[in-house]
Amino acid sequence: MPGFAYQPDPLPSNSSVDRQAAASSLGATGGTYFQDSRPIFIHMTNNTPIDRNAAATTSAAGAQPSTVFTNDVSRTVGNGPPSNLSVGAGPSRSVTNNSSDQQALTSASSTPRLRHLDSKATSSAAPLTGLVSQPPKGPQKKHKKLYLVLAGIASLVVVATAVAVPIALKKKKNSSASSSSASFTGGDGSTITTEKGTTFTYVNKFGGTWYDDPSDPFNNNAQAQSWSPPLSQEWDYQNHPMRGVNLGGWLVPEPLVVPSLFEPYVNSSPPVRDEWTLSIAMAADTANGGLGQLEKHYDTFITEEDFAQIAAAGLNWIRLPIPFWAVEKYPVEPFLQKVSWKYVLKAFKWARKYGLRINLDLHTIPGSQNGFNHSGKGGQVNFLYGPMGLANAQRTLDYIRIITEFISQPEFAPVVPMFGIVNEPLASTIGVDKLTSFYLEVHEMIRGIT
Repeated sequence: MPGFAYQPDPLPSNSSVDRQAAASSLGATGGTYFQDSRPIFIHMTNNTPIDRNAAATTSAAGAQPSTVFTNDVSRTVGNGPPSNLSVGAGPSRSVTNNSSDQQALTSASSTPRLRHLDSKATSSAAPLTGLVSQPPKGPQKKHKKLYLVLAGIASLVVVATAVAVPIALKKKKNSSASSSSASFTGGDGSTITTEKGTTFTYVNKFGGTWYDDPSDPFNNNAQAQSWSPPLSQEWDYQNHPMRGVNLGGWLVPEPLVVPSLFEPYVNSSPPVRDEWTLSIAMAADTANGGLGQLEKHYDTFITEEDFAQIAAAGLNWIRLPIPFWAVEKYPVEPFLQKVSWKYVLKAFKWARKYGLRINLDLHTIPGSQNGFNHSGKGGQVNFLYGPMGLANAQRTLDYIRIITEFISQPEFAPVVPMFGIVNEPLASTIGVDKLTSFYLEVHEMIRGIT
């Protein structure tokens, strides 16, 4: 298995880490390590390390734009009608049943053949009956010829029927299959019906196709654009430019990205400045739905149509920040636990439908990895540092393990090839040595799973 798919800047020159020892230790597993306060990305499936210089050269030489990630979702995607995740409803594909065709052949051919045998027996019985009266030889020969001609005509009719019936049945089934296929795949100008019953027109001028067959929910034939490989093929990190957009503010609301969620509680106590304090204020606001307001936000802020528009804009990757409480939280923590995981699964389904790949980003860490509001709780760092630093690091290892075990399954690995395990840890406070030890532990654990 490979090392990190995205490599941040090297360790600072004054680091106390034994670089050769760490490199040798990690080299034994086929990886490399670099560390600063930027997020670490672990590539889940590809065995080829990324050569960012080669990729940049390839991008500059080609006609396609270079790799870019942007936080400005509003420039790329619009708000469309909401959609639910359900693979149980929708049109089903008509599949030609070979056994039924064979049965049609049997029923269409066997009965006429029996009739043919009966007609021959009847034809031979008449002359035999006629021989009793010993008619003249001339008329008898004429009767024989007539019977033989009639028998031949009957045989031709039987053969024609036996051939025509199964062909007609097969054409009918092929026609049914063709009309059914239009309901689970399409390209530019096709109409998409969401699972909430709303519709929109798929507009993709770059040769992209969508695919959504309820009877085959893990099909990977969709393609974001003609130049982006479908999910059924490996991503070539040396030659395929990654053009992505960050879905910030969706499952990890931040005041800067979604101010409308925070503004109603600016005068609350304690003051709302992160999702910790927002959750406390919302839970007390039962008149407006309590914490249920967050799920309403999940359901409307990003929808299926946004994923279709991301592909239509020429992008092929999505960075999806998620909170640790999508998996679990402690009772003392005020977050809305596990509900956002339902929308993580929606994101996986929509990405598969439109041929997009996901860089899954564990954006929040128990105790806060940097003290910023987007870590879930602003203020002090309490990860690998502080009174609960080691305990929170152990919790983080558990959540990384759970998420890795899920996304590394064959059904999801093509959709989620990359996993960012910690977002922007504050190395100046935590310490590079501690972070390096943590990353090595995570690397060994993940490689043991994948």
